[in-house]
Amino acid sequence: MKITTWNINGIRARIEGAVSYVREARPDVLCLQEIKTVDEGFPTEAFTDLGYNVVTHGQKGFNGVALLALHPLEDVMRGLPRHDGDVQSRHLEATVATGDLAVRVASIYLPNGNPVGSEKFPYKLGWMRRLEAHATALLASEMPVILAGDFNVIPEPADAKRPDAWRNDALFQPESRGAFRALANLGYLDAVRACHPGPGHYTFWDYQAGAWQKDDGIRIDFQLLSPQAVDRLSAAGIDRFTRSWEKPSDHVPVWTTLV
Repeated sequence: MKITTWNINGIRARIEGAVSYVREARPDVLCLQEIKTVDEGFPTEAFTDLGYNVVTHGQKGFNGVALLALHPLEDVMRGLPRHDGDVQSRHLEATVATGDLAVRVASIYLPNGNPVGSEKFPYKLGWMRRLEAHATALLASEMPVILAGDFNVIPEPADAKRPDAWRNDALFQPESRGAFRALANLGYLDAVRACHPGPGHYTFWDYQAGAWQKDDGIRIDFQLLSPQAVDRLSAAGIDRFTRSWEKPSDHVPVWTTLV
């Protein structure tokens, strides 16, 4: 089973690239973030025509997540538990099964948190605490779990071309990085880092200042695997090539393969 995550940065603006990628890569499961549309506005037919089942958790103009799968999407859950009135669409999960493998997959768009001195930063940290609690509960099922998406965290200096440029950013604050490590401490493995140690593996390049041309990137998109999913992990990677396409997302797809 190939699982891919991609912050598409507006599905309707990038539908041609999204369809081209799906045709080429043919993931079993595709987790999308920042679809930036209500559920009714998602171009579902473009993907059902390719054989995919589609569920969305949309929001007008902002945020929004989706799951596409070549197999049925079962036990769909929109939003994190204990949402406390949170109306932002940032979490969507379902179970996908094929053969002897059933996986619980979550598409996650974690809050950015900038500027640090505003209410957005404590919202980010509170959201991460809720994610940690839910990730803990998911482990109890003993089912393979994949937490996939844009986490808006730079975990280590090696995950940025110029880490000093991010010192004051919410993505690189000690609290953000500590909340990300808390997921690892539960037993979730960063699949790309496990398969590709060392610097230079980026998933995001800003549109400004020629960041892509300079390879001035950061790694903020992840697939975190539970121990049961790690047992089935055969490969992981980053599809950088989509960043050079016409009208690209500023993020690129990240994939894992379970066997």
